[in-house]
Amino acid sequence: MRFGHFFYPMKFDDSRDGQEIEDCLYEAQLIEELGLEAIWFAEHHFTGECVYGDPLVFASAVAVKTSRVLLGFGILELPLHNPVRVAIQTALLDNLCKGRLVVGTARGSNYNAYEYVGFGTTPGLGGEQMEEAEELLVKAWTTDNVDFKGKYWQVSFPSVRPRPYSKPHPRLARACIGDESIKEMARIGRPILLRGSTVASVGRNIELYRDTMASAGFDEEAVESNLDQIWVWREMHLAETDEQALDEFLPAHYRAYSNMEDLRERWNPSDLPMTRQLPPLERSGYAERPDPNAAENLVGGPKRVAEQVAQMRDVGVRNLMLTNRGLMSLEKTESSLRILSDKVMPLFAPAGS
Repeated sequence: MRFGHFFYPMKFDDSRDGQEIEDCLYEAQLIEELGLEAIWFAEHHFTGECVYGDPLVFASAVAVKTSRVLLGFGILELPLHNPVRVAIQTALLDNLCKGRLVVGTARGSNYNAYEYVGFGTTPGLGGEQMEEAEELLVKAWTTDNVDFKGKYWQVSFPSVRPRPYSKPHPRLARACIGDESIKEMARIGRPILLRGSTVASVGRNIELYRDTMASAGFDEEAVESNLDQIWVWREMHLAETDEQALDEFLPAHYRAYSNMEDLRERWNPSDLPMTRQLPPLERSGYAERPDPNAAENLVGGPKRVAEQVAQMRDVGVRNLMLTNRGLMSLEKTESSLRILSDKVMPLFAPAGS
């Protein structure tokens, strides 16, 4: 299995924005030092749900502070951007990181209508724009003398500069939640990013993707290649004991959820229906042994978390993007990452390594 770090720094105290961003840059260098294989970036706006705000700018800073790890967007809220500008920005970033880039896209937040409104659009329009935005993005990366006439964008220009470092273009993935979106991506052979509330549900999603891709006519080599590129997002916090980890993470997680629900109640327009985020699993839901059918986060001592990772491996997960949502202090975050590197990751290293 491969392990990656997902930057999702929820920081609601705006007096510390500069320091929190510095801490994230320190974490990026720590991730590479500890042997993790990827850094992922979230995109959220206006509330401190993601303190660095602009993932493209922040990823550029991380690109020049690292040399090995994969850099991925999980995700870019593509309908909130001009696709041509994203093509230029990601082409530059792809050069800065020498081809270590994965451009993960989605239509945007499932919960935060105010993000669409803040950029002058709506959730419904964002969904309609998504396919066209991706089509234009790929065309801009790969085509000279672009003349694109779509419903939402009508553009013409000689070419994108700089040219992407990766050929024909940076790796592209789509974040998927429902079965239909998973099957849609499998039919065209595009890698996906998954969340999933339980180990069992993630396993079913991977099986659906694999079977649909095979049914669409892709050979075994192509299917295996794409399965190697599926990354699964999970919350994670490690401490020396289960009790310590639960004591540290869960109260902060509950407070952050309540804070975000209050913001959504205040700022989401009442005439724009949005999905309500389910509350985090209560502490009483964490059984003595990890339950693959419960919505448990990867929280605990190294033995418990290793058992959870093994459950995920056994249902087909090959890559994990792990986050504590920035809810822990830098010291506790670093301790958690070092325990992961020292006591969990070696259990899942390839044979002979």
